[in-house]
This record gives sequence, structure tokens and C-alpha cells, in this order.
Amino acid sequence: MRKILKVVAGVLCLATVFGGMASTPAAATPNLSFSDCGDGLQCGGLSVPVDWDRPGGARSTLALAKLPALDAARKSGVLLVNLGGPQAQISAFRLPVFQGMVAQLRQWFDVVIFDPRGFEASGGISCPLPAPTEADYVFPDQAGFDAHAERNGRFGRSCAEDPLAGNLNARQVARDLEAVRTALGERKLNYFGNSYGTVYAQAYAELFPDRVGRMYLDSVMDHTNPSLPDWLAQRAKATEDTLHRFAAWCTGDAGCALHGQDVLAVWDELVARAEQQPIPGGGTTVSATQLVARADVRSEKRWPAFATALAEAYAGDATKLAVKPTFPPDSGVMRLAICADFPYPDDYRGVKAVENALRAVAPRLGWRQAWIFAMNCSRLPDNGTFPPHRPSFRGLPPILVANGEQDDNTPPGWGRHLAAQLPGARYLTVNGAHALYLDGNPCVRAHVHRYLTTGLLPPPAASCA
Repeated sequence: MRKILKVVAGVLCLATVFGGMASTPAAATPNLSFSDCGDGLQCGGLSVPVDWDRPGGARSTLALAKLPALDAARKSGVLLVNLGGPQAQISAFRLPVFQGMVAQLRQWFDVVIFDPRGFEASGGISCPLPAPTEADYVFPDQAGFDAHAERNGRFGRSCAEDPLAGNLNARQVARDLEAVRTALGERKLNYFGNSYGTVYAQAYAELFPDRVGRMYLDSVMDHTNPSLPDWLAQRAKATEDTLHRFAAWCTGDAGCALHGQDVLAVWDELVARAEQQPIPGGGTTVSATQLVARADVRSEKRWPAFATALAEAYAGDATKLAVKPTFPPDSGVMRLAICADFPYPDDYRGVKAVENALRAVAPRLGWRQAWIFAMNCSRLPDNGTFPPHRPSFRGLPPILVANGEQDDNTPPGWGRHLAAQLPGARYLTVNGAHALYLDGNPCVRAHVHRYLTTGLLPPPAASCA
């Protein structure tokens, strides 16, 4: 979830069921105005309640920006776009690369984006304490985990001084979207959600089914599965599959530093050795849990470097694995939002139980997924205010869903599970990774454009290479 887009390195990068709300009146004259704010954007703001359950209470401003349709006379309306994260969107769209990703959509739509509540221009939350991160997030013992969890809890409590901090969940954001639709004067909400942006779409489709127009959901993060072991197992298996793809690449590429060897056997032996005695290198040592946390297999571009690091560690020198990875700057608001939607055990024994369950399906590497959410969510206040649940999706128009078969961030099983619950939805199988449309897959783009402009879904057996 730290990554919005895999295509821009360094920039882009879980129960109470809430019932459907009464329909709002049909949209009238727009009451949201935009004015030029530089970089080709037009900006505007919309006043919304800090807590939609207390509409008469404190208010905040939701910041929006628009990339106008290229031909206003021929446009089909407004398309609301969220690239995921969750994180600020408007500042990203000041960069030409992001505007280029949605340029084709401007043939038919005003593309409108928004900073979700609490992020940057939308009443951004300023936390007095920094959000703690730990590159070696696979904690080897309870003492290390508890120390991190306590820091994370202090961080979260410091943010709680801002009333918005307890109201960042997707249910609140979905009601913001409905306010945006009304303010834009749109009869229906046409929406393109990527990655975490699909969580907002799921909440909106549950709360306002009669206001859904056309929705394209790319790289779905499934919010409809209340079973944490099942939900996380799919991500763990996807990570394990990536390790196997790395091994297969090494078998077939003579340039791989482990070419000619059984890569998985090398990995197994290296981890076993490190469990007995950490491997020296770089003036320090590398433990088995550090090997697991630092295994860099997600990007195929980095496979050669990782193979070299493994080969050298196998020979006794773990220098290339001795340096902790660094995370991009984190305001911490992202984890507040994610953990409000996806609650997670915040005690060491609870997380170890999740790890043990994942080891049964992803014994080599995928089990590390148990610790990623633990690092972010442990002991935060307002953890799980809108948890995953099985919604009753009714009265929805057909929705288009697509996930990449090689995506270990939002695995394809999540998209299939959601699509199976959406009446009349179509799931598009794609041979790809994360952020399919934004990464420029021409087959995906052709299907998406046809659907958004005509409502025509891909044929049932359609797929994209």
C-alpha cells in the first residue's frame, strides 16, 4: 500500500456492517467552482463534516483539482480518479508524468482528483511525533516488537489531537465522494480507482448503489473479506510466487549470479544457516529474519542485484544484505487511514499466530506479510473503525475490475473475490503487475476506454497479455 504506482520509482510507490443510506436527491446545478492554480490544474474546495455521523459538528475542507476535458463541447461528464496510497493526489498531478497517465481520459471527461481527508491540502493532519518505521519489520522477538509498537502507539496518540485523525476510514471518504458528486452537479458518480482507491469505491458502492455510474477498479484491495487469515494468505502466496518467478528467471538467464544452481535450495540453506548463526558482512551480521525482510524480489529490474547479494551471502559475505533498506518519508497519515479500514492484531502472540498460519501456505518468504501490517498498525488508536465485512451489493450497474496476475501488492485473488460479489461485474485477467491502466497496458486501456465511454464490458473470456 506504500506504492501508488510502480512506474514512478520513489514517488509512487486491514464486524459491524454499515447499512445502505437513503438516496440523496438528484443532482442539481453545480455549486463547486474551480479556478486556475498552476501546472494546468484548476483547484477548488468543498466543506464537509469532520465526522459524517455528526454533520452539525466541526467541518473540514476537501481539496479537489480538475484537468479539464480537451474539448469541453464534446465531453461526456466528470470522471473522479484516485491513484491509491492512500495519500495526497493533487501535488502528484502537478507533475507532467502523472498528467500523461490520464491524458487519454481527457478526450471524454473532466478528470477530477482529490486529496482524501487528512492528506495535504484536505485539512492535512500534522502529527507532533514521527511515524516509526523499521526496515527489519520481521521482528525476531517480543521485546523488539513491543518497543516498536509502543513508539507507534505514542505516534498515533499524538495525531489524535486532531479530530480528523479518528475519521479517516473509507466510509467517511465514501460520503465525501457523494458530497463531491452532488457539488459537481453529476447525476451519477463515474469513478476510476487504483489500488487503495478501490477501497473507497467499495464503500461508496455499498452506501450509494443508486448513485454509481461507471466504475473501473484497478489492482483491487479487497475490503469484503472479514477473514484475516484468508485475506492475507492470498498476498503471502503472491509473494511466494514472486520468489519462484525469480528462481525461474535465474535458471534461464546466464547472467544471474546463481545461474546453474537450485536457487530455492540456496535460499533455504542460507536462511537455515542464518538461523543457526547470523552471516557476517559489512562490519555486522545478517540474521534469518533480516534476510526475509530484505529479500528484494518484487521488482524484476532488481533481480540481478539481489541474485548477486544472495550468491555472495551464500559464499559467506553478506555485505550487500547488511544495509537496512530505507523507506520514503512518511507523514504517518497513510497508516492511520489504512489501519482504520484494516484492523490488525497489535500483540506479539497474535502476530506470531498469523505468521504461523501463513507459513503453511508460503513457507519460504510470503509469511513475512504477517509483519508488514503489524509494523504499521500496532497499538494505533482508532484501529479498525471500518473493518472488512461482507456487504450486500444491490442495485449496482456493471462494474469493470482488473488485477495483474503477477501483482504481489494487491493479488489477483482480491480482485476476483470482489468482482464475484458485484452484480453484473466483469473481471479482466491481465498478465501484468500493479497499476495496469496507469502503467500503460494498451489492451487494458482499450477495454477501459470502451467501458467508460459506452458502458460496454469486455467479453467474458477476455484477457490482456
